[in-house]
Amino acid sequence: MRDPDAPDVSLTLDAVLGAAREIVPGQDFGDDDFLRPLQVLLHSLDSEAALSPIGRLGQFTRIVDLLANRLQVEHWLQRYPEILEEAIAAPVVIVGLMRTGTTLLHRLMACDKRFYAPLWYETRFPAPQPGYDFSSADARIGLAQQEVRQMLAASPDLAAIHPLEACGADEEILLLEHSFYSTVPESFAHLPGYARWLEAHDNTPGYRYLRRLLQFLQWQKKRQGLRAERWLLKTPHHLHHLEILLGVFPGASVIQTHRDPLQTIPSLCSMNYALNAMGSDSVDPHALGRHWCDKFARSLQRAIAVRAQHAGQFIDVQYTDTASAPLATVQRIYGQLGLALDDSTRAAMTQWLAANRREDRDPHHYTLEQFGFSRDGLERDFATYRAMFTP
Repeated sequence: MRDPDAPDVSLTLDAVLGAAREIVPGQDFGDDDFLRPLQVLLHSLDSEAALSPIGRLGQFTRIVDLLANRLQVEHWLQRYPEILEEAIAAPVVIVGLMRTGTTLLHRLMACDKRFYAPLWYETRFPAPQPGYDFSSADARIGLAQQEVRQMLAASPDLAAIHPLEACGADEEILLLEHSFYSTVPESFAHLPGYARWLEAHDNTPGYRYLRRLLQFLQWQKKRQGLRAERWLLKTPHHLHHLEILLGVFPGASVIQTHRDPLQTIPSLCSMNYALNAMGSDSVDPHALGRHWCDKFARSLQRAIAVRAQHAGQFIDVQYTDTASAPLATVQRIYGQLGLALDDSTRAAMTQWLAANRREDRDPHHYTLEQFGFSRDGLERDFATYRAMFTP
C-alpha cells in the first residue's frame, strides 16, 4: 500500500537534474563524468531496489541534494578560481574492512592539528550557502544535525554500530558520492546492476572529483583560520580502488587496519541491513550478506596485489591493538610516519578517549547465521587475507 505522505517521484535523469536546478539555479554541474554512473544508479534504484514509497522519496531527495551540492560547488569555483590552486599534500589514509577500528583511529588522530580532517557536515554539504563569510554560524551544521536525528529515528540501531556526529571527523566516501562513483548507494539499497557497473568501469573520475572537493574544503578551512600540513582521510571504500587512490594522491601513506573477517563481515552486513531497512520493506539478509562478502573478498585480493607494488607506503595496524592501547598504537604509527607525538596532542587525544568510550554506547548484536554465513565459508572466502594479516 502506498504511503499517502510520500509523493510519487520519477527516478529519471531529467527529473533529478531538473529538481536540483530548482534548488540551485544554474547549468554547470562540473565535468560530466558523473552522468553515466548516475544513469546506471537511477535505473538500478527504479528496477532492482524494491524501495518503499518513503525509500524511493529518500533516494530521490538524496540524489537531488548531491546534484544541488555540485551546482553550489561550481558557483564557488567560478567566483574563487584560486580554489583549484590549493596544493593537496600526500595524505594519510586509513583503510580497512568496516568494523576494524578505522573510526576510532581516524577521530583520535584528527585531534592532531597538523591534520585536516573532513567533518561529517562538510562531506554531506561541501559547499556553504552563497555569500557565506566563514565568520558567522554555518547553516550546514544545522542541516547535518537534523539529518543525523532523522537517520537515528528511522534506524535506532545505527547508534550502536557507527557513531554519527555532525561535527565529527568522518569518511570522505560522502564526498566521493557526489561523483556517483561510490558504494554509498549500495549501503542503502539492493543495487546489483549498479554494483556490477562500478566494478567493471574505471573509478578514476570519482577520485579526481574527490581531490577537487578536498581542495575546496581546504580553502574553506584556511578561511576559518585553520592551518594544517596534510589531510587525514578514512574510508573502507578505498580497499576497492587502492591503485586509483595512490595514483590520484601520489605519495599517500596508507594505514591498513586488520581484524578477522569472521567478525567484521557479519558486523558490516548488520550495519548495511539497518540502512537498507530504512528504505525497503523486503530486505533479504542472505542476499545482502553474499553481496558484501563477495565484494570485499575480491577487493582484499586486489589490495594484496597493490600492496606488493607499494610496500613502503603501507602501515599495518591490528584492531586489538587499537582497541586495547589506542595511544600506544598512535605512537607507533607516528614513528613510522616520522611524526612526533607532542604533549598537547597527546593530551587532546586522551581527552577525546575519555569523552568517547565504546562502553557508553549500546552493544551491537548480530550473528553469522543472520546473513547466511558459516564459519567454514568465511574462512574459505578470506583464506589468503586471514593467513597474511590476522593473528
